[in-house]
Amino acid sequence: MFETLNAALDAAGSINHKGFTFLDNDLNPREWSFTQVCKEARRIGARLQSLGLNKGDRLALVLALPEDFVLVFLGAISAGIMPVPLYPPLTLNRTDNYLDRAVGILRVSGARALVTNQDIMRIFQPVLYRIPSIEKSLDVHVLRHMPVDKDLKKIEIKQEDPCFLQFTSGSTAEPRGVIVTNRNLMANAKAVIETLEVDPDKDRAVSWLPLYHDMGLIGFVVAALVAQVPVVSIPTIAFVKHPGIWMETVHKYRGTITFGPNFAFDLAAKRAPRNNQSSLDLSCLRILGCGAEPINPKTMDNFIAAFKPYGLNPDAITPCYGMAEATLAITFDRRNKPLRRLVVNRNDYEILNIVRPVEDLEALSDPRARFELISCGRTFSEHEIQIMDSEGNILPEGHVGEIVFRGPSVTPGYFQNPEASRQLLKGGWLHTGDIGFIFEGDLYISGRQKDLVIINGRNYPPQTIEWVVEEVPGIRKGSVVAFSVDGDATEKLVVVAETSMTNNTGLAQAISEQIRCTLGLSADKVVLVARGSIPKTSSGKLRRRQTKALYEKGLLGTLSDYPTRKPSLC
Repeated sequence: MFETLNAALDAAGSINHKGFTFLDNDLNPREWSFTQVCKEARRIGARLQSLGLNKGDRLALVLALPEDFVLVFLGAISAGIMPVPLYPPLTLNRTDNYLDRAVGILRVSGARALVTNQDIMRIFQPVLYRIPSIEKSLDVHVLRHMPVDKDLKKIEIKQEDPCFLQFTSGSTAEPRGVIVTNRNLMANAKAVIETLEVDPDKDRAVSWLPLYHDMGLIGFVVAALVAQVPVVSIPTIAFVKHPGIWMETVHKYRGTITFGPNFAFDLAAKRAPRNNQSSLDLSCLRILGCGAEPINPKTMDNFIAAFKPYGLNPDAITPCYGMAEATLAITFDRRNKPLRRLVVNRNDYEILNIVRPVEDLEALSDPRARFELISCGRTFSEHEIQIMDSEGNILPEGHVGEIVFRGPSVTPGYFQNPEASRQLLKGGWLHTGDIGFIFEGDLYISGRQKDLVIINGRNYPPQTIEWVVEEVPGIRKGSVVAFSVDGDATEKLVVVAETSMTNNTGLAQAISEQIRCTLGLSADKVVLVARGSIPKTSSGKLRRRQTKALYEKGLLGTLSDYPTRKPSLC
């Protein structure tokens, strides 16, 4: 295994029979062998050096097309310059909120230069004065085609050197720049490659995942380069517009490995062919990873039902768990095995914080008394995972607490944020802020610590409530937020849900009834909002705390705001 990403890039430079297939927004392919990618990266690195950028300088990348991103990212790496990936705006209109967040990231990163395209550059130009560190703004087309007089100057790169800054997507907090070292990258890439038994001669990866996010960048650029596995890269916006493209591309290019978050499986299942006339063949897939957010068992069941008729092996689905502060991956479930499901007693879980499996579903027939989780598997060699209570004590199996992690994949901290770094790495453990437990050696995750809905002394993971609401006809999947607010005697439950229905009379009451009959909970208020009203991170995760803050300030653009009425019988 290589010691640095630069060494992996150099080694790939001799491989000219495979590499990256970059699709444009119309899905037209452009083939780049690893040899060509390496040569172009060196040319771009030399150009960046000629512009005065040096080892350790930060270079902000706001690039939507995978081809531009990969080549400039690796070009910066080849010169020892630290890329700072930022997500591009989804639209060129109404960019005030986007720019405020982007300016904040750029100021924290201390980036000396910004690379983007002409359209996005016009958006940034009026605010560049707010970022004192920015000395140059570069058009990616000009950068890629400008002449260069000198070859790339050789830079000494060490394992402990920072490679790039990965700003967290910020589903529960303001973004922070995770320092990703070469040691971190190579350790995590090794773990992923060995755990998934990646074969450079047989595997082909397919990804639509955004390259400014850890799963897309590390999983389908860095690890693929280290493993020397060919990759087909779909623009993220193409998937967003047409989710069916994901499985169609797997079929067309005979992909063997692909990943996505829970919501992507739901979108893809909805766009599955509805007749037997389709030529779709997914028998090639051997690893279909699901991670980045809690996994909804019903979503997996729907996906399997939709694509099994087209050759999908249900055992290819591989739940996983990870986060940017761990470089990427923390656990993977067993390969080529059925999803490992666990039904637990809700009362014991929510009140006593212990796990008691429900063996006899008929004996505990009330669905409000139980819930189901899917295993995210186990961690890798040289890494360790535990469950910890609020006092810092390691808990035994079957007890619920915070997930902590340690090993060579763990970041040294946040960029120029020593206090946040100390909190993150207390006692030599990475404190994930996620709640879960270990049962029979497997990790199960129920949600974020700071997102817990606490009512009458019981701890409810918000996803438990949100998934129930999503089952109500007319509610958009992946667009429901549940949180609690202060009440007179105890906290009260508020649910915010997006709907496209213009006539939504009775919808809020239906939601309230669904929650009560399924979970035994009373919603104090149900707020219906238009599509796109609920804030999300750049990777599509719900911003629950921001949604709650908007609700409390009366700033949510509501279609309807309903107090609950007297319940009917379930």
